[in-house]
Amino acid sequence: MTLVQALARFAVSGSFDDLSGEAKRELKLRVLDSLGCAFGALGAEPLKMVRSQLDDFGGVGHCTLLGGGGSAPPDRASFYNGALIRYLDFNDSYLAKGETCHPSDNLAPVLAAAEYAKGGGRDLLAALAVAYQVQCRLSDLAAVRDRGFDHTTQGSFAVAAGVARALGLDAERAAHAIAISGTASNALRVTRTGKLSHWKGLAYANTSFVATHAAFLAMRGITGPLEVFEGNKGFMEAISGPFKIDWASEDLERVTRTIVKKYNAEIHSQSAVEGVLELQAEQGFAASLIERIEVDIFDVAYNIIGGGQEGDKTHVATKEEADHSLPYIVAVALLDGQVMPEQYRPERIARDDVQGLLTRVTVRPCEDYSRRFPDEMPCRLAVHSQGGRRVEREKRDYEGFLTRPLPWEKAVEKFERLAAPHCDAATRREVIDAVAHLEDIEVSDLVSVLRRESRADREA
Repeated sequence: MTLVQALARFAVSGSFDDLSGEAKRELKLRVLDSLGCAFGALGAEPLKMVRSQLDDFGGVGHCTLLGGGGSAPPDRASFYNGALIRYLDFNDSYLAKGETCHPSDNLAPVLAAAEYAKGGGRDLLAALAVAYQVQCRLSDLAAVRDRGFDHTTQGSFAVAAGVARALGLDAERAAHAIAISGTASNALRVTRTGKLSHWKGLAYANTSFVATHAAFLAMRGITGPLEVFEGNKGFMEAISGPFKIDWASEDLERVTRTIVKKYNAEIHSQSAVEGVLELQAEQGFAASLIERIEVDIFDVAYNIIGGGQEGDKTHVATKEEADHSLPYIVAVALLDGQVMPEQYRPERIARDDVQGLLTRVTVRPCEDYSRRFPDEMPCRLAVHSQGGRRVEREKRDYEGFLTRPLPWEKAVEKFERLAAPHCDAATRREVIDAVAHLEDIEVSDLVSVLRRESRADREA
């Protein structure tokens, strides 16, 4: 048996009954969190472009497009809905020592497949748990970031596994689905380095499109290279290096090790944002009087968003650059008292106050903090103001991290905050209720609410 065949057996055997009570709760919380992110992205310019392409291409509509968007074939619905979920960069994350991913990116393809298969909420949650487990465990054991590949690379295996489970494929066809997807979707890390583009927010949606397409091809009998992992010129040899995993001994609990964002900013910035806002609230200093800000943080944060390996972060002109710039994120937090979608509007990014302050933010890697990551998200912030005043705060986590999980009530607040501009109160309540009782309803019940016309559609 090849590794992909073992993975396929794991995927198709995943059951809702195998989930702990904690895993069930956390999966539903992440579904709600992801849907809030999706509603919050309605009307964004890149999403309008994606929707324009869907409208132009047409197709038989098997699957719901979120926010009143009508319907589309499963792979295209996966792309559009996945782009909505990811565009704000506000959905959940998983931290491994050498890799960071956003496992809720898998919701869109799994939802499309479960709707196509006329599945129940339990099927959706089980398939989503499979996708979470596959992506997180490959991030643990087969990190690819330092080799120049994007985390969507592991996602190609996760999406195909979750979609295969949602479609009810047998182990043989699931193996071919995963093999095709994992062979075809090895993406470059340049997506998130240097001058960032729209593709930062669309890359996983594209992986979902390809992997969903692959699963449907396998469903019809198309075969793929079953030695995708260990074979000649396969994944291990060409990309990840050797690793071992016994899929027969894996559970479906990795979702409980994922974290939810409190602020609309790159995941590694969360403790720093919470820290500077707490510091400002306690000490009462004015942002206009700040001379400089020093941020000592773990090496992963420094390399990705602090000006390390992935490029200078003080030249910020777009939303994509802003939400991956720790200097911008810290500066705008102090100026506005929050970091939410409005902090990434073009006119906000361009203003002199934040452009000036971000150049006075110094980010440094700290060896001690690097050793403590990812079990902690440590940082130290020092703010120097006019008159020689200096205030400092050290953080090890934030609300939403493993040590301080986000409660359901706070997830509801976040959903309401993001969705309110785009759908009415009655629809929001129905979505919250449907997700809270997802194991007791059909997927068709959920999507019937999600397909309602949004304000963004009415105003377009």
